[in-house]
Amino acid sequence: MQDNGYFAHTGRLFATVLFVAFTMWTVPVRGEECLNPDAVCRAVEDLQRTFGVAYAVGSDGLAALRNAPENGDTADNPAMKAWREQARAALLANPLLDFGALLFIRRGAGQLGLPQNWESNSSLPLSGFDNEICRMFPRGDGTPQRVYRPDKDVFAGDLALHWDAGRLLFSMPGSNGRWQVHELDLATGRAQEVSLINEPDVDNYEACYLPDDNLVFASTAPFVGVPCVTGSSHVSNLYRYDVATGAIRRLTFEQDHDWCPRILPNGRVLYLRWEYSDIPHFASRILFHMNPDGTEQMEYYGSNSYWPNAMFYARPLPGSATKVVTIVGGHHGVPRMGELVLLDAAHGRREADGVIQRIPGYGKAVEPVLRDNLVDDSWPKFLHPFPLSDTYFLVSCKPGPEALWGLYLVDRFDNRVLLREESGYALFEPIPLAAVPRPPVIPDRVDPGRNDAVVFLSDIYEGDGLKGVPRGTVKQLRLFTYHFAYHGMGGQINRVGLDGPWDIKRVLGTVPVEPDGSAFFRVPANTPVSVQPLDEKGQALQLMRSWMTAMPGETLSCVGCHEPQNTPPPVRPSLAARRALSDIAPWYGPERGFSFRREVQPVLDRYCVRCHDGTDVGKPDFRELPDIHTTAEEPAYNNGSQFPPAYLALRRYVRGHTMESDLHLLMPLEFHAGTTDLVRHLRGGHQGIILDPESWDRLITWIDLNTPAHGTWHEIVGTDKVDHQRRRRLDMHAKYALGIGDDPETIYHLTPYQEGLSLTSDRRERDGTVDTIDVSDASDSDSDSDSDADTDTDTDTDADADTDVDTDVDTDVDTDVGHSLVPEKRSIALADGIQLHLVRVPAGRYVSDAGPVEIAEPFWMGATEVTNAQFTLFDLEHDSRLEHGDFLQFSTGERGWPLNTPDQPVVRVSWERARAFCEWLGAVTGEAFDLPTESQWEYACRAGGDAPLWYGPPEMDFSPFENLADASFLRVETHDPWKLPSGAIHPWRLARAEFNDGYRVSAPVGSFAPNPFGLHDMLGNAAEWTRDACTSAEGGPAVRTVRGGSWADRPEKAIARRPYATWQSVYNVGFRVVCPAADR
Repeated sequence: MQDNGYFAHTGRLFATVLFVAFTMWTVPVRGEECLNPDAVCRAVEDLQRTFGVAYAVGSDGLAALRNAPENGDTADNPAMKAWREQARAALLANPLLDFGALLFIRRGAGQLGLPQNWESNSSLPLSGFDNEICRMFPRGDGTPQRVYRPDKDVFAGDLALHWDAGRLLFSMPGSNGRWQVHELDLATGRAQEVSLINEPDVDNYEACYLPDDNLVFASTAPFVGVPCVTGSSHVSNLYRYDVATGAIRRLTFEQDHDWCPRILPNGRVLYLRWEYSDIPHFASRILFHMNPDGTEQMEYYGSNSYWPNAMFYARPLPGSATKVVTIVGGHHGVPRMGELVLLDAAHGRREADGVIQRIPGYGKAVEPVLRDNLVDDSWPKFLHPFPLSDTYFLVSCKPGPEALWGLYLVDRFDNRVLLREESGYALFEPIPLAAVPRPPVIPDRVDPGRNDAVVFLSDIYEGDGLKGVPRGTVKQLRLFTYHFAYHGMGGQINRVGLDGPWDIKRVLGTVPVEPDGSAFFRVPANTPVSVQPLDEKGQALQLMRSWMTAMPGETLSCVGCHEPQNTPPPVRPSLAARRALSDIAPWYGPERGFSFRREVQPVLDRYCVRCHDGTDVGKPDFRELPDIHTTAEEPAYNNGSQFPPAYLALRRYVRGHTMESDLHLLMPLEFHAGTTDLVRHLRGGHQGIILDPESWDRLITWIDLNTPAHGTWHEIVGTDKVDHQRRRRLDMHAKYALGIGDDPETIYHLTPYQEGLSLTSDRRERDGTVDTIDVSDASDSDSDSDSDADTDTDTDTDADADTDVDTDVDTDVDTDVGHSLVPEKRSIALADGIQLHLVRVPAGRYVSDAGPVEIAEPFWMGATEVTNAQFTLFDLEHDSRLEHGDFLQFSTGERGWPLNTPDQPVVRVSWERARAFCEWLGAVTGEAFDLPTESQWEYACRAGGDAPLWYGPPEMDFSPFENLADASFLRVETHDPWKLPSGAIHPWRLARAEFNDGYRVSAPVGSFAPNPFGLHDMLGNAAEWTRDACTSAEGGPAVRTVRGGSWADRPEKAIARRPYATWQSVYNVGFRVVCPAADR
């Protein structure tokens, strides 16, 4: 450490040099340090404020640093060299470096030992490493001293120092040839293997000390494989080791890895959890935290966020339970390394909401980016940060593509000072060799004698998950769990369903929800549980695409549905708390994997196969037949997957959330079963069929679970591949997870529609022979022209009934002026560049099935649907979002198709919000705007025509006139480099493939020819709200009628009426406005 006299002397050296204030050049010197005058002076000022006289640089030294030389980027500038040494000395005088020795890993550059971002240590080679644990003195000459070197050429790393700095944990292959945790005595230099899960096929690594001196560590004992790489990466979850007793207990029960456990200052465990239950796998690594006993597992940062893709090596800032420093990285691309970012969860937990700063990046905002290879082109790259404070950090850094991995001191002012680098070696994992305060010990609350836990939900309506859903709508919660893939299977190769889900789903049953939104129920412990709030028809109002896991005997409390953490529970007493604890009501038998053959096929056998028996090529065949391969473009994605033909036929009638739907929180009812073709078709009275309640429940549950085909893994990949791992997983569960659950590969022979269920079981082996058929022709072959035609009648129109009801096809229409009409138009300026175009619709009449309908007065009607730009003038926060893509996501293009550009019709807007817009528009214009009545809409749509569709018969080419389901809607895209989704997904949507209007989703309004009244998009683009309540016996003021079709509807569906709840937002429903037309 230098004193003020040194700085005064060097200050005189610079006295004759021109003072340049706030110059922005940087100085690349040893190891590509980054020292610029502004940044150095900011750091020195901060150190002076923070440490006062304990910091050796005084005012004279700061003044000298401010006198930076001109032309500082000249390498041989003597003044610059002197200033640089002065700056280095000032930054290294930081009192936070007074700890003395610095521990680090010295590893040969030929094998860095960095797992890919979807892997953990078990995927690394067991030999070929040149590495050792070293120490150095940052203020000395930097010469490393060996602390420990393995006897063999094996990896040694994942350092975790004990609180008293006398010992440390590290990972290294052990005596049995598997990865093991070792403990190094720093006084003697002796290392000893910690006796953890000593099995010939299990790896243990990445351990850290708990506040009570017990350990938490990662292990591959779950026998789960990462699905997106077909199980080739062996999943590691977290376990707790009791040093005194040797007892080991599993803490997490995940689909994918838990990485990098660290202890927060409040005593909780911070870790990185990777999960993707029907969400994009490339961006869903989420920081979690929990108590050391595994209780209170919850998100820390990054849920429902496309950025950051990953947050490896996160460490808490000293004294803070909400602030961390982490390495933000990508999915594919460079392993584990990335950008150095500071986060504060107290400021926000989504995307960049909680970002304090990126380093370097002083004074710059951080914008979240959606990209797979997120940081490949970002420099400098960082690894293994260690925070000395909330401003100064030790880190391993590679400043540029040709630079070495060295140890640096960096700060929030963008200084980067080299501590050491060494040719031929990478220097990793800097840790000060100094004692640190021991966090508090959180008492253990687990009851090992229990196999259950309790969940108390205060108010399901609290939070954004059910925003806008009226109280009283939720009647039950559906609970389900998962059967994650074994090693060597799963994912996009061995699929559970055509386009999702990732994992086999197992229905646990249902529990009641009280009118105030509270629920109090028992769940199995040590089990990942997902929850779906159900309406009175048993349809999911929201989809939980994650899970909660409770420890034995834990009472897990949550306030609502996607409510912000730390939201206080309601002040009022909850109704559920006044009654007895609810047990789960089983779902037609024991917990089991959902299989289409066993759960849905019985419904088809009971109601459908008598007509859909394969004898009529114009009808889908719903018979139970042997599994088949689909024939998408890449055999590698299809040869390992097979599905029942009836499954593929029925799947076409469901808009599901695919293998990877939007990572952001879904809109309530986004994939509501009542919006699917299948449910609308059946509720419309197809062929007079009235399903019994159990059949409805089976179909709706299938839809809500993301239309799975298979309920066990051995039915997908064969018994031989599953049997050994099945036994090993069960063995490990019995030893370390209190023997949770039954064998998930069990197939129960249950008789549907029976009160008494047989619980005999076996495990079937498939014969391995699978037929292949071509299902690529997914055009709508039946076209509803046979007995499947939608001759539906309105039979079910309560607040959640979405029934297709065809309008009367007698389209006798009279107008005052007939087809010679030249539309009268006018426009209203709403804002700069935003106008509302209106068309005058004349008085007239048409004949409905109830008789003549008179339109006595003319009216003005929007020439198009209301656009996003127009609606945003009323509601700046509204987002029509996008229509999700198929299969996997790796980029913005694969995420889906935008619905929120200015000129597209506004969608995902409820009837109530549409009416509110009309009121606002009336106040702005002074005219009485409203939604059209259904009669007004019908009359305006027909526009004097004599056909069900204004432009002609259903078989006519609609593409010049309306945006309906066509070849563009049917198409499955191809994205490089993976040749997905078309490589795995054949064109399956119901569409008229012979026509092509050119739009996959909604088009800018007015893109198609108008009808004779001058109105655009009446039958396509987006369906439209009308003013009227539904007219059926079960309708009422809470249910309104939607008319017309959308980009997702075939022409036959475009003439249907659909009742939706007034509060419900639907992905393809918008509106247009009307107002009276005074005589002019």
